[in-house]
Amino acid sequence: MGIVAGLDSSSAFTRIVVCDTDTGAVLRQGYAPHPQHGGGEPDGANPHETDPQAWLLSLGEAAGGGLLEGVQAIGVSAQQHGLLALDNQGALVRPALVGNDRRGQVAAADLIDALGVEGHGGRRAWAEAVGSVPQASRPITKLAWLARNEPEAARRVAVLMSPHDWLVWQLLGRPARRTTDRGGASGTGWWSAASGSYRPDLVELALGHRAMLPEVLGPADAAGTTPEGLLISAGTGETMAAALGLGLGPGDAVVSLGASGSVMAVHREALSEPNGLITSLADAAGMHLPVVNTSNAVRALRGTAELLGTDLEGLSDLALKSTPGAHGLVLLPYLEGERTPNLPQAAGTLSGLRRDSMKPEHLARASFEGMLCGLVDALDVLRSRGVEIRRVFLLGAAAELPAVQAAAPGLFGTQVVVPQPADYAALGAARQAAWALGVAQGTLAAHTPPVWPAPAAQVFEPGEDLAVWQSVRQQYTATREQIHPGAFQV
Repeated sequence: MGIVAGLDSSSAFTRIVVCDTDTGAVLRQGYAPHPQHGGGEPDGANPHETDPQAWLLSLGEAAGGGLLEGVQAIGVSAQQHGLLALDNQGALVRPALVGNDRRGQVAAADLIDALGVEGHGGRRAWAEAVGSVPQASRPITKLAWLARNEPEAARRVAVLMSPHDWLVWQLLGRPARRTTDRGGASGTGWWSAASGSYRPDLVELALGHRAMLPEVLGPADAAGTTPEGLLISAGTGETMAAALGLGLGPGDAVVSLGASGSVMAVHREALSEPNGLITSLADAAGMHLPVVNTSNAVRALRGTAELLGTDLEGLSDLALKSTPGAHGLVLLPYLEGERTPNLPQAAGTLSGLRRDSMKPEHLARASFEGMLCGLVDALDVLRSRGVEIRRVFLLGAAAELPAVQAAAPGLFGTQVVVPQPADYAALGAARQAAWALGVAQGTLAAHTPPVWPAPAAQVFEPGEDLAVWQSVRQQYTATREQIHPGAFQV
């Protein structure tokens, strides 16, 4: 039996799980919040940046009390879309820019325009170059923002790293070799999952000069060994680690229900979409994770709940008093504009109002169906590119709501799996560590991760009333096309 650890350094805390390499059983767990440092004042006045030393302090606290005793390898998962810009000596030129920094909207638009040529739009050019189009949160956009707003700091930038790269580098004692993995690299905007190569010219486009980029490791590669003899695996971003922790494979998709929504699926090939609806990410197991995002998911439910003077649980109870189709009431949930379809200036629309549909339960039902139909639009983008989806993993607190569980299988047209809440990113990091350790010891192949049991979950089948749900979807689609004709093409 071997013992490995997986640590997940999110935007607010560090979680550590210590696992048996053979069974994946969790032996011990640790947790610590991130202290506020540097740009992140105690009152949270600057949420865009932080001193990454806070991550190390949190890691040390979470690992306290002998948590890592007997551990042979560590895997690292960390928040995505962060940017650490270092100088020639390995010192930060400024605090780390974190994933939720949205100040780069103008910089993103400039980058898109800069890559366009006559007869060939910038969005298509970016999608073909790196499988994604610059958005405010992306590291490539953060670079452009830095060059525009802090030119002195930008001129000193010599090395670029993501949060999990930096943590791995710190654990290894800051060696001359710097590494990343396919998953983390694919989210930067300067590495292509399709070609498996960097585009340093895009770094120069954003920053004004080129910078050193980490070596991209394979899924089962080790980044190195600590002076104490601990093997450190490649590490990856939280999304890729969670997919590995869930044990996803081809035919599996994940629908995440946050304020906004995301849909991703495991696919054997890198995908892109001319308008940038797909973000082409690599996973942590040697395949790919095409992602489609929506701007509105649970925020549509919360808005409706507030309107009706209830909470999400009460909204779910109300919705179940109505019937599929909500008596003709349709909510287009574009409360914050929308990304899928690309309608950044759109507003939400409630249609089908009749005297008999103007009841709280029908509005509640319409909010759930509108949210889920918006996510079906995102699933359709993937399906239109040949992605097979046999089952959908539904994540987020709203996945536990009975109204979601009642409607999602029929609207998605697949089996729906609601996993038991767990630290899936940390579990994925531990599984990656077990894989790298097994390869190093000669007990595992480099192309096959260790087989760990599937997570405990509730499973919901579409049932025999698919025609009813198809009618609900058609009602939604007809309304969307009436309000925004031609906006959604797959």
